[in-house]
Amino acid sequence: MKLSTLALALGAMVLTGGVAHAQDKTFSVWWFEDPASAQGTAWTKALEEFKAAHPDVTVNFEQKTFAQLQASGSMILNSDQAPDVLEYNKGNATAGLVSSQGLLTNLDDYVTSQGWDKILNEGDFVLSKYDDKGIYGSGHVWGIPANGEYVSAFYNIDAFDKAGLKAPTTIAEWEADMDYFQKQGTTPLALGAGDTSGQHLLASLAYTKADDTWVQNYQGLKAPLDGAPFLYAAQTLLDWVSKGYISKDSTGMKDDDAALLFMSGKSPMYVSGTWNLGKFSSTIKDFKWGQFVIPTAKYSVGSTGNLWVIPAGAKNPDLAAEWISLTLSPKYQTELANAGGVAIAADPASITDPVGKNAVTVFKQISDNNGLGFYPDWPVPGFYDTLNQKDSGLFQGTLTPEQFVDEIKKVYDDAQENQ
Repeated sequence: MKLSTLALALGAMVLTGGVAHAQDKTFSVWWFEDPASAQGTAWTKALEEFKAAHPDVTVNFEQKTFAQLQASGSMILNSDQAPDVLEYNKGNATAGLVSSQGLLTNLDDYVTSQGWDKILNEGDFVLSKYDDKGIYGSGHVWGIPANGEYVSAFYNIDAFDKAGLKAPTTIAEWEADMDYFQKQGTTPLALGAGDTSGQHLLASLAYTKADDTWVQNYQGLKAPLDGAPFLYAAQTLLDWVSKGYISKDSTGMKDDDAALLFMSGKSPMYVSGTWNLGKFSSTIKDFKWGQFVIPTAKYSVGSTGNLWVIPAGAKNPDLAAEWISLTLSPKYQTELANAGGVAIAADPASITDPVGKNAVTVFKQISDNNGLGFYPDWPVPGFYDTLNQKDSGLFQGTLTPEQFVDEIKKVYDDAQENQ
């Protein structure tokens, strides 16, 4: 009787342990990169290797969108629906905010145990570290980048060659190029005015009037907003619309729609980030295309890539750390570069794809010059939506440049005062 009772008890323990073990062996990973992008291509291959290395693990991958996590990230991370590891936007308003809310795992120990400090340099960790208030640049490590990125102007090289034009190196030359195409009956610059590319062009123009102090104050919430660079940018954008360099219809256009105008050859230029490289490489077959860095004195909109973060409630943080290490490995960094992406830790000699090789070279030139100006929405939670709304108002004519600056300054200054 006692033996039977013991056997039943042991059986229950094994069964209970088995159920718990099965639950622990389900590993979930999310990212929002387009499947055709360089990151999407490289990480999909890495995920297959990860699955093969862990036959006892059920790996659940979910494709998310940037907008989903931008809008609901805190709520997701604060629920039992959070995955073991996910791609998350970097900056004070996003990764910084959720780290300050206690929703992420402190990665300091993994940095040394996984050897990430041997792969990434101090500059690569700047947007991985956040203090208790969620301000970037110091404190614990809360996320790890696996790539770099920067905003540039994509251009149709064939169209430029036919027109006898070269990629511009100054704003004046850029305006002259756009003026030529406009007079030929072509809208020169495709733009999703109420989407991220609208923000990025606005910030790029503002950076032409920004020095080190302005950029550091702006991104670090160190002072009330000096609106002069944004006023110049807003005035310039409206001037370009009035001259036909940007379509008035761009107000209602999303980035994907603007990208299609460029990919179809209907517009010879498109402002966006290097996350388009893989898609353009695999899709554009009818013309030769390239990139030029938007002419500024120093700063380009860009950064290390979005972060791999491990939610505080992750059931398998060690597996999550292993996944991050796999994406940082030479094999998948090279895979990323050869898919046209900006690899952060690839050996340039191993890169055979000319797009990826050029992207790595340009990113290195910008970062070596300390010229990463970061993104305009980062300093303040909710500023992404604010800038999209105010950009749309600017293009629709419901806001003057002065009103545009006044309204974004109010939101910024309130956050700066109350931090």
